[in-house]
Amino acid sequence: MIRAVIIDDEKNCRDTLQWQLSKYCPKIEVIANAENAITAIEMINQKKPQLIFLDVEMPGKNGFEMLEELKEIDFDIIFTTAFEQYAIRAIKFGALDYLVKPIDKDELMVAMARIREHSRHTSIEQVKTLLDYLKKHKDFPLQKIALPMLHGYELVSIANIVSCESNSNYTNIRLSNGQQLLVSRTLKEIEELLNMHPFFRVHHSFLVNLTYAIRYVKGEGGSLILSDNITIPVARSKKEALLKLIAPMLL
Repeated sequence: MIRAVIIDDEKNCRDTLQWQLSKYCPKIEVIANAENAITAIEMINQKKPQLIFLDVEMPGKNGFEMLEELKEIDFDIIFTTAFEQYAIRAIKFGALDYLVKPIDKDELMVAMARIREHSRHTSIEQVKTLLDYLKKHKDFPLQKIALPMLHGYELVSIANIVSCESNSNYTNIRLSNGQQLLVSRTLKEIEELLNMHPFFRVHHSFLVNLTYAIRYVKGEGGSLILSDNITIPVARSKKEALLKLIAPMLL
């Protein structure tokens, strides 16, 4: 059994989630509920849960502010939120899990399956990445991203990402040092996270960091040659938009 604490200022949300867990996720045992950050911190210190469901929007201290006050994080975190796309973006940057209210039972079961598959708790690096993002202006791009891997998480400098290639529900990410990472996120999810950086979806299967582009080869859609001599195909529908972006960069 995985011991869990639900933290939410709305009683009906706490009750509903607890009922959903008992019905659809019997291996999760809810050992406590908390209606605010202060009570939650006390419960976490006393009960030592393995998992917390943390509401983002709470009066007094929100979920993020609560995390800043914890001395250590030795449990998994799933954020719950009814809105706030900026908060969701920050959560994604830390490669942390979240559920949108009202919580769908299928999404809940998928999140619980991911928790069971992980061999370790949420890392302090993930939380630091999230809090670092929140301290910056919404339009200020973060410099690192936490990438979920089969063994855990890899913190990577965004500037070192050369290209990303779709691999079903995974993404192959190639770095400037030649390293390749298989990330358990779709290319669409990666694209959303990197949209404030110089990345462009040149093809349904490829996302490219345009700072590494050195040459465009003509063709129906053409192809883009990167600084590591890798050739990336360009979809015909993306050709015009790409040429406008890269014209000042190419040799």
